[in-house]
Amino acid sequence: MSNDLIVGFSGNITRPSSTKRFVESVTASLAERAGLEHVVFDIEDFGPALATARSIADLDAKAQAVIRTIIEADALVIGSPTYKGSYTGLFKHVIDLLDPADLRGKPIILTATGGGDRHALMVEHQLRPLFAFFEAFVVPTAVYASSRDFTDGAPSPAITGRVEQALIQAAALVRTRSAPTAIAAE
Repeated sequence: MSNDLIVGFSGNITRPSSTKRFVESVTASLAERAGLEHVVFDIEDFGPALATARSIADLDAKAQAVIRTIIEADALVIGSPTYKGSYTGLFKHVIDLLDPADLRGKPIILTATGGGDRHALMVEHQLRPLFAFFEAFVVPTAVYASSRDFTDGAPSPAITGRVEQALIQAAALVRTRSAPTAIAAE
């Protein structure tokens, strides 16, 4: 199912959040390239019921709508701040509510932010295997950015280059998924 929508989901647990701003920027850029609308959510959008939810049915109507939007998106931009070498616990809890088939074949750009370079492999060692389990089409280029990769809120040229590469890869997947399937006439 398609909403003609690119969805960003950030695992930040506070607002304002540099991780959410980064996810918003990448999501908007991908949506512009794909000619689609976009929306970005974070943990706060799930409300207080998230912490005790054991299934999607345990969430309130607003949070259930967020989950449906994520599942039905044409592509996702996923991001999390890095805590103790991994993604946030509530971020993982949201993902745990999904059925393993919910993200199958969905193009995904992975991003993460952290305080320093020692967390740079979090994307490859934590996020990539998580979404591989869901059989999502995670683009080869992931983007990890530390606080020193931004000056006055603007990303460094190195980060901009990685984002550009990920956008090219994801846009190609979105176009491929939305292209009508040709049926050979016999």
